[in-house]
Amino acid sequence: MGVRIGAWAALFAVGSSALVVVPRTERAAGALGGHQRRGVRMHSAGWLNGMGGRESEAARLEAEALEESVLSSEVRCTILGGGSFGLAMACVCARKGIASTLLMRNREHAKAINEERRHPRYLSDIELPGAIRATTDASEALAAPTFVIHAVPVQYSRRYLRKIAKLVPAGVPVLCTSKGIEKKSLELMCEILPEVLGPERGYAFLSGPSFAREIAEGLATAVVVASDDRRLAYEFSAILSSTSFRVFTSQDVVGLEVGGAVKNVIALAAGMCEGLDLGTNAVTALVTRGCYEMQRIALAMGGRSSTIMGLSGVGDTFGTCFGPLSRNRNLGIRLGRGERLNDILDSATEVAEGVETAFALERLIKRNHKSYRLDLKFPIVFGVAEILRGDSTPREGLESLMLMPLRPEFPGAATPEPNGRSTLLRTAHQQDHILATSPGAAAPEPHELPEDAA
Repeated sequence: MGVRIGAWAALFAVGSSALVVVPRTERAAGALGGHQRRGVRMHSAGWLNGMGGRESEAARLEAEALEESVLSSEVRCTILGGGSFGLAMACVCARKGIASTLLMRNREHAKAINEERRHPRYLSDIELPGAIRATTDASEALAAPTFVIHAVPVQYSRRYLRKIAKLVPAGVPVLCTSKGIEKKSLELMCEILPEVLGPERGYAFLSGPSFAREIAEGLATAVVVASDDRRLAYEFSAILSSTSFRVFTSQDVVGLEVGGAVKNVIALAAGMCEGLDLGTNAVTALVTRGCYEMQRIALAMGGRSSTIMGLSGVGDTFGTCFGPLSRNRNLGIRLGRGERLNDILDSATEVAEGVETAFALERLIKRNHKSYRLDLKFPIVFGVAEILRGDSTPREGLESLMLMPLRPEFPGAATPEPNGRSTLLRTAHQQDHILATSPGAAAPEPHELPEDAA
């Protein structure tokens, strides 16, 4: 697995001259002759070694992968799922000269992509690159991919993968772009994939502020790929990165997945605020507190707070809560304006993962968190679930947040020094007494509480 994809990672590494050496016509076909391979090896190695003697870990891994393998004559990617994000990832790969096959369900949609270079339903105004082809034949699509990208919504992933599991070649790594928690099992995709496709292959997970339309249009985007296998994360970064699509790496798979799941629930709440016309102050406060709940969940599940503060946490949350292209935000807006959830879902053309994720998160927290009054620790997650169930209206749910007990913003973040209380709320008599007994003494400053101290 590492050997196969490693060489291709070096070939497509951002900053290398590999794509300059290979003629454009040959890149589109995915064919690299021996002469071009030698050129790639020479120029790529020169780039990797020309780093002033301070070679980064990423560069070292790319160099090792380049030296240990002979470059293949063709790089092939199979994308599972022909929705908006599957199309976007196909565009990312095709623009790097990677032959990309979309495995779809609808034969007419596949035919339209192959003949008209457009999807008739999703991103229909965007012309797709010529290196993309579509098929409904799983055996054909999975005949010999270099790597697989999974872009099927979480709630449908297990059933979908079971149908094709025997066709996915052994050892071929999988990059998952699906975000959420499976409602029935309460599992993340990092648990579902090995269960269905087996543990004897590499898995990586992509997340970050990344609207499919903007990716497909080639607008600047930055994401994170996380994997337990650091080398695999670097290899996917090298293969996918371009001047418009930047891929950072991480080993915190749980933190990345929790961020990608919880942000959709927060976006539902943010959309409700907008639908109720509560103002920017309310939306901003809600999103900020939602990120704190996200952090608590991630830490409880073994993730890192630093991941939540990055692109796959607050970064993805900001885009989803404030971006006009956000499905979850827009669903929340419609709920806030008084529409019924079932009517909204019936009229939707794409899946808003936040709905099922809210219910799954509520159950997951109740199962694993034994603290008293969980609704006070996770008021946004629990509040959204109650609204979606119909137990309260958006206005009632959001008003209840304003009646939450007042307490330190980050409980337990810092302990004041003895006699270090702020003078703000002392009585005039107490202030006079202090001034009388300690002439010229300055009042101590209140402690600053770091945001990630909890």
